[in-house]
Amino acid sequence: MKIFTHFFSKSILSDYINKFLLYIDSKKPHNFSMKKPGYMKRISFLKSAPPCNIFCLLFMVLIVYFVPVSFSYAQENKNENSLMQELAVRVFLDISRRYQEHIIREIPYVNYVRDRKLAQVHILVTTQRTGSRGTEYTITFIGQQNFTAVNDTLIYVSNQMDTEETIRSGIVETLKLGLVRYMSKTPQADYLYITYRKRAEPTEVIDKWDYWVFNVDTNSRLYGEEQRKSVSFRGSLSADRVTPDWKMSFNVSADYNRRDYEKDEGSISVYTRSQDLRLLVVKSLSEHWSTGLYGNAQSSIYRNIKYSSNIAPAIEYNVFPYSESTRREFRFLYKAGYTNIRYNEVTIFNKLHEHLFDERLSATYEVKEEWGSIMSTLEGSHFFHNFSKNRVELNCNIDLRLLEGLSLDLFGSVSMIHDQLSLPKTDASEEDILLRQRELSTQYDYFTSIGLRYTFGSIYSNVVNSRFGSGRGRGFRR
Repeated sequence: MKIFTHFFSKSILSDYINKFLLYIDSKKPHNFSMKKPGYMKRISFLKSAPPCNIFCLLFMVLIVYFVPVSFSYAQENKNENSLMQELAVRVFLDISRRYQEHIIREIPYVNYVRDRKLAQVHILVTTQRTGSRGTEYTITFIGQQNFTAVNDTLIYVSNQMDTEETIRSGIVETLKLGLVRYMSKTPQADYLYITYRKRAEPTEVIDKWDYWVFNVDTNSRLYGEEQRKSVSFRGSLSADRVTPDWKMSFNVSADYNRRDYEKDEGSISVYTRSQDLRLLVVKSLSEHWSTGLYGNAQSSIYRNIKYSSNIAPAIEYNVFPYSESTRREFRFLYKAGYTNIRYNEVTIFNKLHEHLFDERLSATYEVKEEWGSIMSTLEGSHFFHNFSKNRVELNCNIDLRLLEGLSLDLFGSVSMIHDQLSLPKTDASEEDILLRQRELSTQYDYFTSIGLRYTFGSIYSNVVNSRFGSGRGRGFRR
């Protein structure tokens, strides 16, 4: 740039300035009787093209004096924007990945960091189902560092029929509203403008469905190849009604699966079929207590049940208020029930029909915090006619953020099983065992998984680039 300026200022610019001064001088009264060498030649040259010379002069002045100024202004503006972004609130988004990219695009004026410990605001989003089959998003703003103890909780509720775009927009608007109190403590406060759109006053709504929500679900699958084929059907119908005082749920479903195999000695056909009817009625008593009634009717070839009906009253106590259920729960549930059951085949206890009384107690602990989440359920049950016929189950899911960029995922379940009263007396065939067509005798089962995630590098994740897709899945092949 210095060479560029020097060139114009020392050569071309000075030449045009001299010519311009000569042109100005030519407009003054002169005694043409006074002849000076080269004077008339200069006057003739300037008269031949004075507009071009003037234009070039002004153009060079603009380049030499204003271009460096504009470059300097642009650089200063860029530096100012970088400084402003550097001082922006650092946010850690604890939300499903399906929403993260959209949020980063729509709210670019904060800094998104990958490690919660580096954030000034940890945004934790938890969900739970509403009575209308929608979703309630509880958005908790947890202040850290200079915002310690500056916390807030906002709620956004989506309907069952809302599109993905509607849900994403609702979450973004709620996040913008919650971030205002933090941005107001930064230099970005000078760029905040608050507007208010007046809403209609709330009026009483008459619901012709009385809060009932119905859902019909059905699907079928067909698969085939030269030596085997399978077909399956499934259908269900549900009805739910949820209010602050009552929760009612009814569900009926049916499944049918058939598999055909071609062998040298002939074809083999196996199938399973089941029907299930479930109901639940719950009455809220207080912020910690509730009572309810379970009901169930079912049939299952796999479990050797021709027909079974069960009814069980229950009571539940939550150590934490139910209003905090999206963040933490510690529930104790007790129920005692009666079962009338008929079997397809005689059982190992020589029963084809019996009446059973049982009880079960479960404890569920669930917490979602900035360090991760824990959900665990311990349940024990037994039959009254024989206490040795019992079952104990433990399920646990832990997601921990250990260090910067390091997360640990643990899941495990284990059951001690001593209550398989419906097992058939006849031995299971080879096909039944290999194809899992019937329940087998066991005293335990378990399942476990362990996952470890570690990321490192830049602490920021402000930029979203969707070109060529995500680089994973079908778009990326070796």
